[in-house]
Amino acid sequence: MFSFLASGIKKHYEIGETLGQGSFAVVKLGIPKDGSANVAIKIVDKKDVEFDAKAMEQEVAIMKKVDHPNCIKLHEVYDEKTKMYLVLDLVTGGELFDRIVARGHYTEQDASGLLLQVLSAIGYLHSVGIVHRDLKPENLLYSTNDESSPKYDLIKVADFGLAKIIAGPADHSMSTTCGTPGYVAPEILEQKGYGKEVDVWSIGVILYILLCGFPPFYDDNNSLLFMAIKKADYSFPSPYWDRVSKPAIDLIQRLLQVDPAKRLTINECLEHPWISGKEERSDENLVSAQEQLKKFNARKKLKNAINSVVAVNRISKMALSSAASK
Repeated sequence: MFSFLASGIKKHYEIGETLGQGSFAVVKLGIPKDGSANVAIKIVDKKDVEFDAKAMEQEVAIMKKVDHPNCIKLHEVYDEKTKMYLVLDLVTGGELFDRIVARGHYTEQDASGLLLQVLSAIGYLHSVGIVHRDLKPENLLYSTNDESSPKYDLIKVADFGLAKIIAGPADHSMSTTCGTPGYVAPEILEQKGYGKEVDVWSIGVILYILLCGFPPFYDDNNSLLFMAIKKADYSFPSPYWDRVSKPAIDLIQRLLQVDPAKRLTINECLEHPWISGKEERSDENLVSAQEQLKKFNARKKLKNAINSVVAVNRISKMALSSAASK
């Protein structure tokens, strides 16, 4: 299946504590035996019922192309009979929104700097023909929690499981409905051909949340949520947006355009006055945004926890059913 087969990962790494767990993979600390920097090792169970060999092959092929300081890097792949080991950058700084909630002072200047890193990463991905297709706060991670490290404020884009390689800048041949509700672009929901512009829309949603602490589109009913997204039915309600600068609001409006052709490109985003610094950004502490973001984060994590329990129960029922049929 893979052209870069290897074996014997334990010859090169000591595998340490568990850092995270997914549906068919676990991420553990990897300690190189040559004394180099620690890594994260994603261990994929190829026997798991949810393992998709073709999807895994595509994800690995994409990650092999990625080499940017603001993106998680794949260093090595060890492919064995029942497991696959992906050696990745170790990131320990947590999710973007968690860091914002925890910081004592947070301004538009900070938000602009955060977005600049995300734009740099996605601009790079688009330049090498990769569309991420699942940009969301959970996939924006800080490199480290060590405040003395020069990488303390470094953001890395993670999770290339839904990413896709395209033929060129004008390629709009993608048609798969994918992404995360609330961040997905209208053209994906319309089930028409779409291109790299979908990542720009997601960045617009993230920026909106960065500045007020809650999303532009939200409804527990996905049908209603998707209707609002397809119409770009959102607003800037008072008092949450009263102190946000006009250039920041202008950028959001240019990102959340239903027509992909009218949406800013990544390069145009980088040249926008609010990002480039040509327009003054408010240095007022966005206390309200932090408070709202704390509530939004809590709701999101509760929902994720409930979904995890539902998934575990579903898998358990499948296992019992399979055992009963034998």
